[in-house]
Amino acid sequence: MALFTAAMAFPAVAATPPSAPAAFSPTVLPGRGLAQHDFVYAGEWDTRKPDEQSLFVVRGGKVAWAIHIPLHTASGGAQEYDDATMMPDGNLLFARMSGAGEVRPDKSVVWDFACPAGTECHSVQPVGKHHALLALNGTPSFALIVDRRNGALVKRIPIATTTSSSHSQFRHIRMTPERTILVPLLGEGRVAEFTLEGKEIWSVAAKSPWSAVRLRNGNTLIAGDWSGYVREVDRKGATVWEFTQADVPEYKLFNTQTAHRLRNGNTVICNWVGGHGNTADWSNTVQALEVTPAKKVVWALRSWDGANDLGPATHIQLLDQEHAEAPAPADFTP
Repeated sequence: MALFTAAMAFPAVAATPPSAPAAFSPTVLPGRGLAQHDFVYAGEWDTRKPDEQSLFVVRGGKVAWAIHIPLHTASGGAQEYDDATMMPDGNLLFARMSGAGEVRPDKSVVWDFACPAGTECHSVQPVGKHHALLALNGTPSFALIVDRRNGALVKRIPIATTTSSSHSQFRHIRMTPERTILVPLLGEGRVAEFTLEGKEIWSVAAKSPWSAVRLRNGNTLIAGDWSGYVREVDRKGATVWEFTQADVPEYKLFNTQTAHRLRNGNTVICNWVGGHGNTADWSNTVQALEVTPAKKVVWALRSWDGANDLGPATHIQLLDQEHAEAPAPADFTP
């Protein structure tokens, strides 16, 4: 796998100056920009750079290292970094739509998974010491558990969905401490919970859910992608906290693809702008927001220049903060 891989005269017409890029965020932002946190950053569909889709590790206020793939595979299939986790040993686990993989800090490959024809992989989560949970969009669709030491498939879990388009089925899936799987059913407009045998045991309506994580308090945090919300719901499906465009009129929310809750109560939200066709506007948008429970913005990330051009934001893993998300079982065995 290549990771890094004329004679008539006409009256003069005054030229129409190009429109100024829209102001989608304040000039001065709260927080310390890239220096606010150390983090892993994955962003999908940076159409400005067809030969270089990137996954970044940011430390000390600058990009420390990165890996790259082209926007399309050799056969023409699309690629995009959707999900990424830095593990305790420093390795990066990632999904790239055309597959998934793991690399060491020296960028050598630990293992690689290539999606079968007609399928997509937008999600990967480390589970236990040696395994990873992958989402495989397709007909039929599955969650896969693989052995990270060699990439061997150890369990295939059917995930029922009424959405026939592979690309519209689901994105981030996550295993809970109870060994169940939370699945944001993007095309169905709901989040469902499945057993490891593929039985649905819980569901809540949610427009265009892109990610869903179980919190330590038992609630579920959902990010609504193009519907532009982040919502915490309890086991009965009641909304106990929600963040929308109305809460931050000075910032333009585009696609809220992922959200993460910190132990201090703050929520970090990725604001993906890749679907906005005028790329000249992108540099005026913020890629991520950190908001308090009272919805005050304490950090807004806008990093679009030079070596620190991070591109559109899909997923962030903060490396210097403890999360309030319930982890997958540390002693998991299939």
